[in-house]
Amino acid sequence: MKIIGLTGTYCAGKNYIAAILEARGFPVLDVDKLGHRAIETEKDAIITRFGKSVLDEDGAVNRRLLGAKVFGKSEELAALEAIVHPTANQMTMEWIEAQGEKPCVINAALLHCSSAFPHLDAVIIVKAPALIRLLRARKRDHLPWPALIKRFRSQKNFISQYFDKTLAFNADIYIVENRGFSQKRLEARIDRILLREGMVL
Repeated sequence: MKIIGLTGTYCAGKNYIAAILEARGFPVLDVDKLGHRAIETEKDAIITRFGKSVLDEDGAVNRRLLGAKVFGKSEELAALEAIVHPTANQMTMEWIEAQGEKPCVINAALLHCSSAFPHLDAVIIVKAPALIRLLRARKRDHLPWPALIKRFRSQKNFISQYFDKTLAFNADIYIVENRGFSQKRLEARIDRILLREGMVL
């Protein structure tokens, strides 16, 4: 089995690239959505650590409220990750095993935190100019400008860290620029990567 890891900076459009890969027949695991399942699975532990103030009126964990509790607070974030990541990692490895020998894609904002990371054959990092990402983020998340700027600054070394970490297990690394102007150009870029990796279905 060959595994591609897919990640990207905030609002660079990695899910758009994931859709291109899915259209070519590759199973794609959205680890961010899987993380939502892990949060609900570990709801009791989250309530014990962060209190009932992170719950919706219907009793479900409100991810926005929970995110506000931990964003920019390293100790709180570490506590949340210690609760959620083991469950999410177990779900990830179970999903990979279920694919048999078929090449697949792991789509994750925090790809380097995934248990699949050391098993990747290639990493695709999606990027886009800051202004384009800022406008996308404002339109999608409706956050105030200071909060958006803070998120952008938190990813200052996002790309460089992957070049360092992938050296440990010799995975190929590719940068895909997603300006949102030409779908054909993006598809051609992805097809060249797949061909080079021997992953054309």
